[in-house]
Amino acid sequence: MASVSLESARDKEQEDPIRCIFFAEFHHIAGPKITCQVPDNYISKDIFDNVSVYIIPKAQLQRSTITITLKEYKILGFPVKIVDKKYARNAFYFNLCFVCDADARTVHYEPVVRKMSDFLMALELENCFLSASDDKSRLAEMLAQAMQDLNLHKMCILTEGTMTSHLKVVRLAPEPKPVLDHQVPIFLEDKESFQNDQWDLTTQQLLPYIDGFNHVARIAALADVENNLVKSCVQNLVYYEVVTLIPIFLYSNVYAATTKLRKFPDDAKLVERCVAYASTSARQPAYFRDIYRMYTSMTYGVTMKDLCQRLNPQNLRINERRLVQFGMIEGLIRRIYNYPVLHPEAVSSEEAKNNPVYKYFTGAYNMDEICCSTGQSVAQIEDIVERDPNVLMIRK
Repeated sequence: MASVSLESARDKEQEDPIRCIFFAEFHHIAGPKITCQVPDNYISKDIFDNVSVYIIPKAQLQRSTITITLKEYKILGFPVKIVDKKYARNAFYFNLCFVCDADARTVHYEPVVRKMSDFLMALELENCFLSASDDKSRLAEMLAQAMQDLNLHKMCILTEGTMTSHLKVVRLAPEPKPVLDHQVPIFLEDKESFQNDQWDLTTQQLLPYIDGFNHVARIAALADVENNLVKSCVQNLVYYEVVTLIPIFLYSNVYAATTKLRKFPDDAKLVERCVAYASTSARQPAYFRDIYRMYTSMTYGVTMKDLCQRLNPQNLRINERRLVQFGMIEGLIRRIYNYPVLHPEAVSSEEAKNNPVYKYFTGAYNMDEICCSTGQSVAQIEDIVERDPNVLMIRK
């Protein structure tokens, strides 16, 4: 399934990029110095000399995250000391540092710097990768790869010999809300771009069933995975902004346009993504005017079935299911939910006592939740509501 590629759906600022990565070490004669950096000469010798005492610090600061803020730069490092008699002065000191803009937020890079430093230390312990030669060309290649991949993809896989390190920038975000049975996870990026070894085994088992249409309870049944475990995995994917959650798609659903739809035609990139995503054919894409007409026709009292019968999206080369997906994630439309409410005076009626579905008619549960909890279809619940004059339907 193609990616939605939803920059605005994330509704967040772009992460501050890494401007430079450098490797500094303590030379037993020359003292602290940068022996490799990408790009070359980004941090001048004068600047380094002014802060070198913090880059290669005293023993008590070894293996601690250190952040140095200058007028133009913020330097993030994790100094390491390897004790061994084979080294001059019986120890090898080094520090791998990320450099960002002075006002950049760097806390999310701290675990990456630490893990990459540990990888370099392991290479040094195995075959003196860092200290055996003045030739740092291979190290420079690794630093360049790390900076490019972390800036572009927020992840990087470094391999040297038999050793591999997986680096990932984790954006610190609030804990996501609990995932509910009736919610539908959808990928924000093409899931084919992720490698299987990036996922735990349970998540790998769920991936084939996350298609933007299966709700959580259905995914659990299809994947044969315990429901709460599925919710935990999906919540983790939401936290890392790999997926987001949207409502179940049904042709009986009602959607309404939001205020964001007014500015939609003025955003050329958003229009281009929408046309590519919602068209039934890449060779003959839908016309934007038809897509926009469908969105503006979504309103209270008009179901998707009504809309499709009137506008016939297939003839317009529009995939109405994906059109709704895109609109929900981008905030162009919103779902109108139905909430059955039993009149307080009828709570003690025989029907309310004998039919367990009535316990959900409190106004706190929408039809999606009720259907997932009871196993009944929308048509079955609507039939109960229509037959009982004491049950009202609130739409909001």
